Amino acid sequence: MSSTPETVPGSDAPLRAALRYGLIGLGVLVVASVAIATLVAGMPGLWGALLGAAIGGGFILTTVVSVLFGAKLPPQMAGMILLVSWVAKLLVVLVIVAVLNQFDFYSRPALFFTVVGALLIVLGAETYGVVSQKVPYVTTRAGDDETASEQE
Repeated sequence: MSSTPETVPGSDAPLRAALRYGLIGLGVLVVASVAIATLVAGMPGLWGALLGAAIGGGFILTTVVSVLFGAKLPPQMAGMILLVSWVAKLLVVLVIVAVLNQFDFYSRPALFFTVVGALLIVLGAETYGVVSQKVPYVTTRAGDDETASEQE
């Protein structure tokens, strides 16, 4: 009787699941938001929903991508990457909002509700992705060579 060995998920499996579920949640939000906003406000609603999904979804998903990027780096470098990415995305959002404030081709309520929806849905989907993953971990006594050799 033979059985196929189960693959053990890596330490970044929760972050990859968070990114996957976040993208799925954002996709569902885009479809729903575009449909509703277009029915309510027409073409400006479509643009507001698309812009809102890009701003809100991009803001949240950037964090997961930067944490995944810095996961294999030393803690100080990973922290620096996370801090720089957070400040950069905050500045980018402020510039985008300042530029968009000059135009009126989009529906502001559609933009607002889609950004808020993207923040809530994508963050909730990412949380579900992280919490639903099972990653094994092993603790050994410090200096116990016998335990370490048994696990190889």
